[in-house]
Amino acid sequence: MAHGSSCSLRNLAILLLLFIVQSSKAHEKTKVFLSPKFELKPGSVAEKYYYNIDFPKGHIAIKSFNAEVIDEQGNSIPLHETYLHHWVVLRYHQRKGLDISKHSGDLGFLKSDHIIVKNSGICDKRLYQYFGLGSETRRTKTSVPEPYGIEVGNQEDIPDGYEERWLLNVHAIDTRGAEDKSGCIECRCDLYNVTEDQFGRVLPPSYKGGLYCCYDDVRCKVKEEFRGVEKKGLYLRYTVKYVDWDTSIVPVKIYIIDVTDIWTKADESRGMRDSHCCLVEYEIEPCPIAVANDGCTHKKSVSVSLPTGGDVIYGGGRVICSSNPTYGIGKEPGNEAGYIVGVSTCYPSPSSLKISAGEMLTLVSKYNSTKTHTGVMGLFYLLIADPSAENPNVTLNSQLEAHKSVVTSNFGWAIVLFGAALVGIVVLVFQRRRKEGYEAIPT
Repeated sequence: MAHGSSCSLRNLAILLLLFIVQSSKAHEKTKVFLSPKFELKPGSVAEKYYYNIDFPKGHIAIKSFNAEVIDEQGNSIPLHETYLHHWVVLRYHQRKGLDISKHSGDLGFLKSDHIIVKNSGICDKRLYQYFGLGSETRRTKTSVPEPYGIEVGNQEDIPDGYEERWLLNVHAIDTRGAEDKSGCIECRCDLYNVTEDQFGRVLPPSYKGGLYCCYDDVRCKVKEEFRGVEKKGLYLRYTVKYVDWDTSIVPVKIYIIDVTDIWTKADESRGMRDSHCCLVEYEIEPCPIAVANDGCTHKKSVSVSLPTGGDVIYGGGRVICSSNPTYGIGKEPGNEAGYIVGVSTCYPSPSSLKISAGEMLTLVSKYNSTKTHTGVMGLFYLLIADPSAENPNVTLNSQLEAHKSVVTSNFGWAIVLFGAALVGIVVLVFQRRRKEGYEAIPT
């Protein structure tokens, strides 16, 4: 009798979870928006910041965010014409009644009129975004599984006198007619004839390429016959899928880990807290010729800990986590030959993978190094269920541990890789430290 009751309760729990998943899917909403138009001519760069962009209103749970570059007729633009270096979306609170039309460029986020709503970490001064991708955006999965969601628009989280807004940063490079497409998308300073950054600061001779050399309105070296080609108008089309917030949704926290992170641990005796200086990009020197003949790989790693723990809901790769790039083999958008057009993703089953607060994690970035690469980035995005959230589904998931196969296909998220995608191979591996060494975390 007791065994029969246990089975009945377990079956009821499974049916309840499936009902929650199907009900949420039925109420999922989709909205498609366009950025303001930006114009590019062969070799030119657009790095635009758009404030107060169109975004779904109200208290919602975001389920996915995707974007791509299109022309004025709505056609998808291939990477071999316009390379999408990156796009990022940042959340902020703005004082009500502020007339942003009087502002140009930076809105002054360090002032009291604007408050950045950062993700959960761990970088101190960079990588605050909620969403972001690059050339791989069309073929990288970004859906947040049931019953989880990225909570935004909660009035209780918005200070009195402020309202929630969103910022979009688009960085695109027109490579039509470029003398060296690889060098253009890696932002090599010599190809852009740049010796100063966008603020007029002189760049050190050791800085050969990266974000400081391919800012808005600079131009990469193009062939003579392309110098008179007209500009073309482009947009970033972004699609947001979401559901209205309710108590059945489990909130998740966004973490971004950067392989260039210079982590200084806390020193309580000196009153110092942990600090994470994320450089965002790095340079790869070529292997010696003797080694290059057999192929060579550059490896960079960092070990960090997260301030809070929880269930891992999202990560890139098949094993939590390694992420393998997908290279295009054709000419059409989303399959451009030689470019990274997607990265693999993974979907941990409910409650199957936990990270404890303070637990050491190691991020490893591997890149082909048969030649020099500049502006390389190794970023890893994680979604972790908020352990402080009191939600009946958390308990329900743990009860269903023996029945993970029912919902396994619904769980996962995507890794984000920015940087030079035309050449080289990038693999990111996320590992858990144990006393006897390192090992890949199984799914």
